[in-house]
Amino acid sequence: MSDMNAPRPKATPASRGEKRSAARLAAVQALYQMEIAAKGVNEVFAEFESFWMGREIEGEQYKPAESKLFRAIVEGVLANQVEIDRKVDQLLADGWPLKRIEAIMRAVLRVGAFELMFMADTPVRVAISEYVDIASAFLERDEVGMINAVLDRLAKEVRAEELARPARTN
Repeated sequence: MSDMNAPRPKATPASRGEKRSAARLAAVQALYQMEIAAKGVNEVFAEFESFWMGREIEGEQYKPAESKLFRAIVEGVLANQVEIDRKVDQLLADGWPLKRIEAIMRAVLRVGAFELMFMADTPVRVAISEYVDIASAFLERDEVGMINAVLDRLAKEVRAEELARPARTN
């Protein structure tokens, strides 16, 4: 039996970058859940913001997420889904329209495409890196490579000028 009064390690507050990464992950998971479980956007927002983001579930600690970014991404994907899907379909290999790939891959591609197409304040390299990392948590190496390739091709189309500039170093 553990001592409830025993000292515990201090939780370090999440940085802004970590909160934004957690928001992106939550957005992918929310869109996946909406598709698989046919849940509405308000139900998903309530569930994620109340029970997932920043909570411990089944021994797994979920990082706090930037709720404003989470909502903006989910709402943005839903509002622009036809345009996003059309663009991603053009970039996928012949014979593999978006509707034929796994739901989690669709969610990652839609969210990544949304940020590249509609959120100019998100640096291209950050968006691609974040969504490749998220894909790596759920998918096999070949599928992750495909997501990387599609997002890279999309970035070259919609944000070529930004990619032409040298990457900033901190």
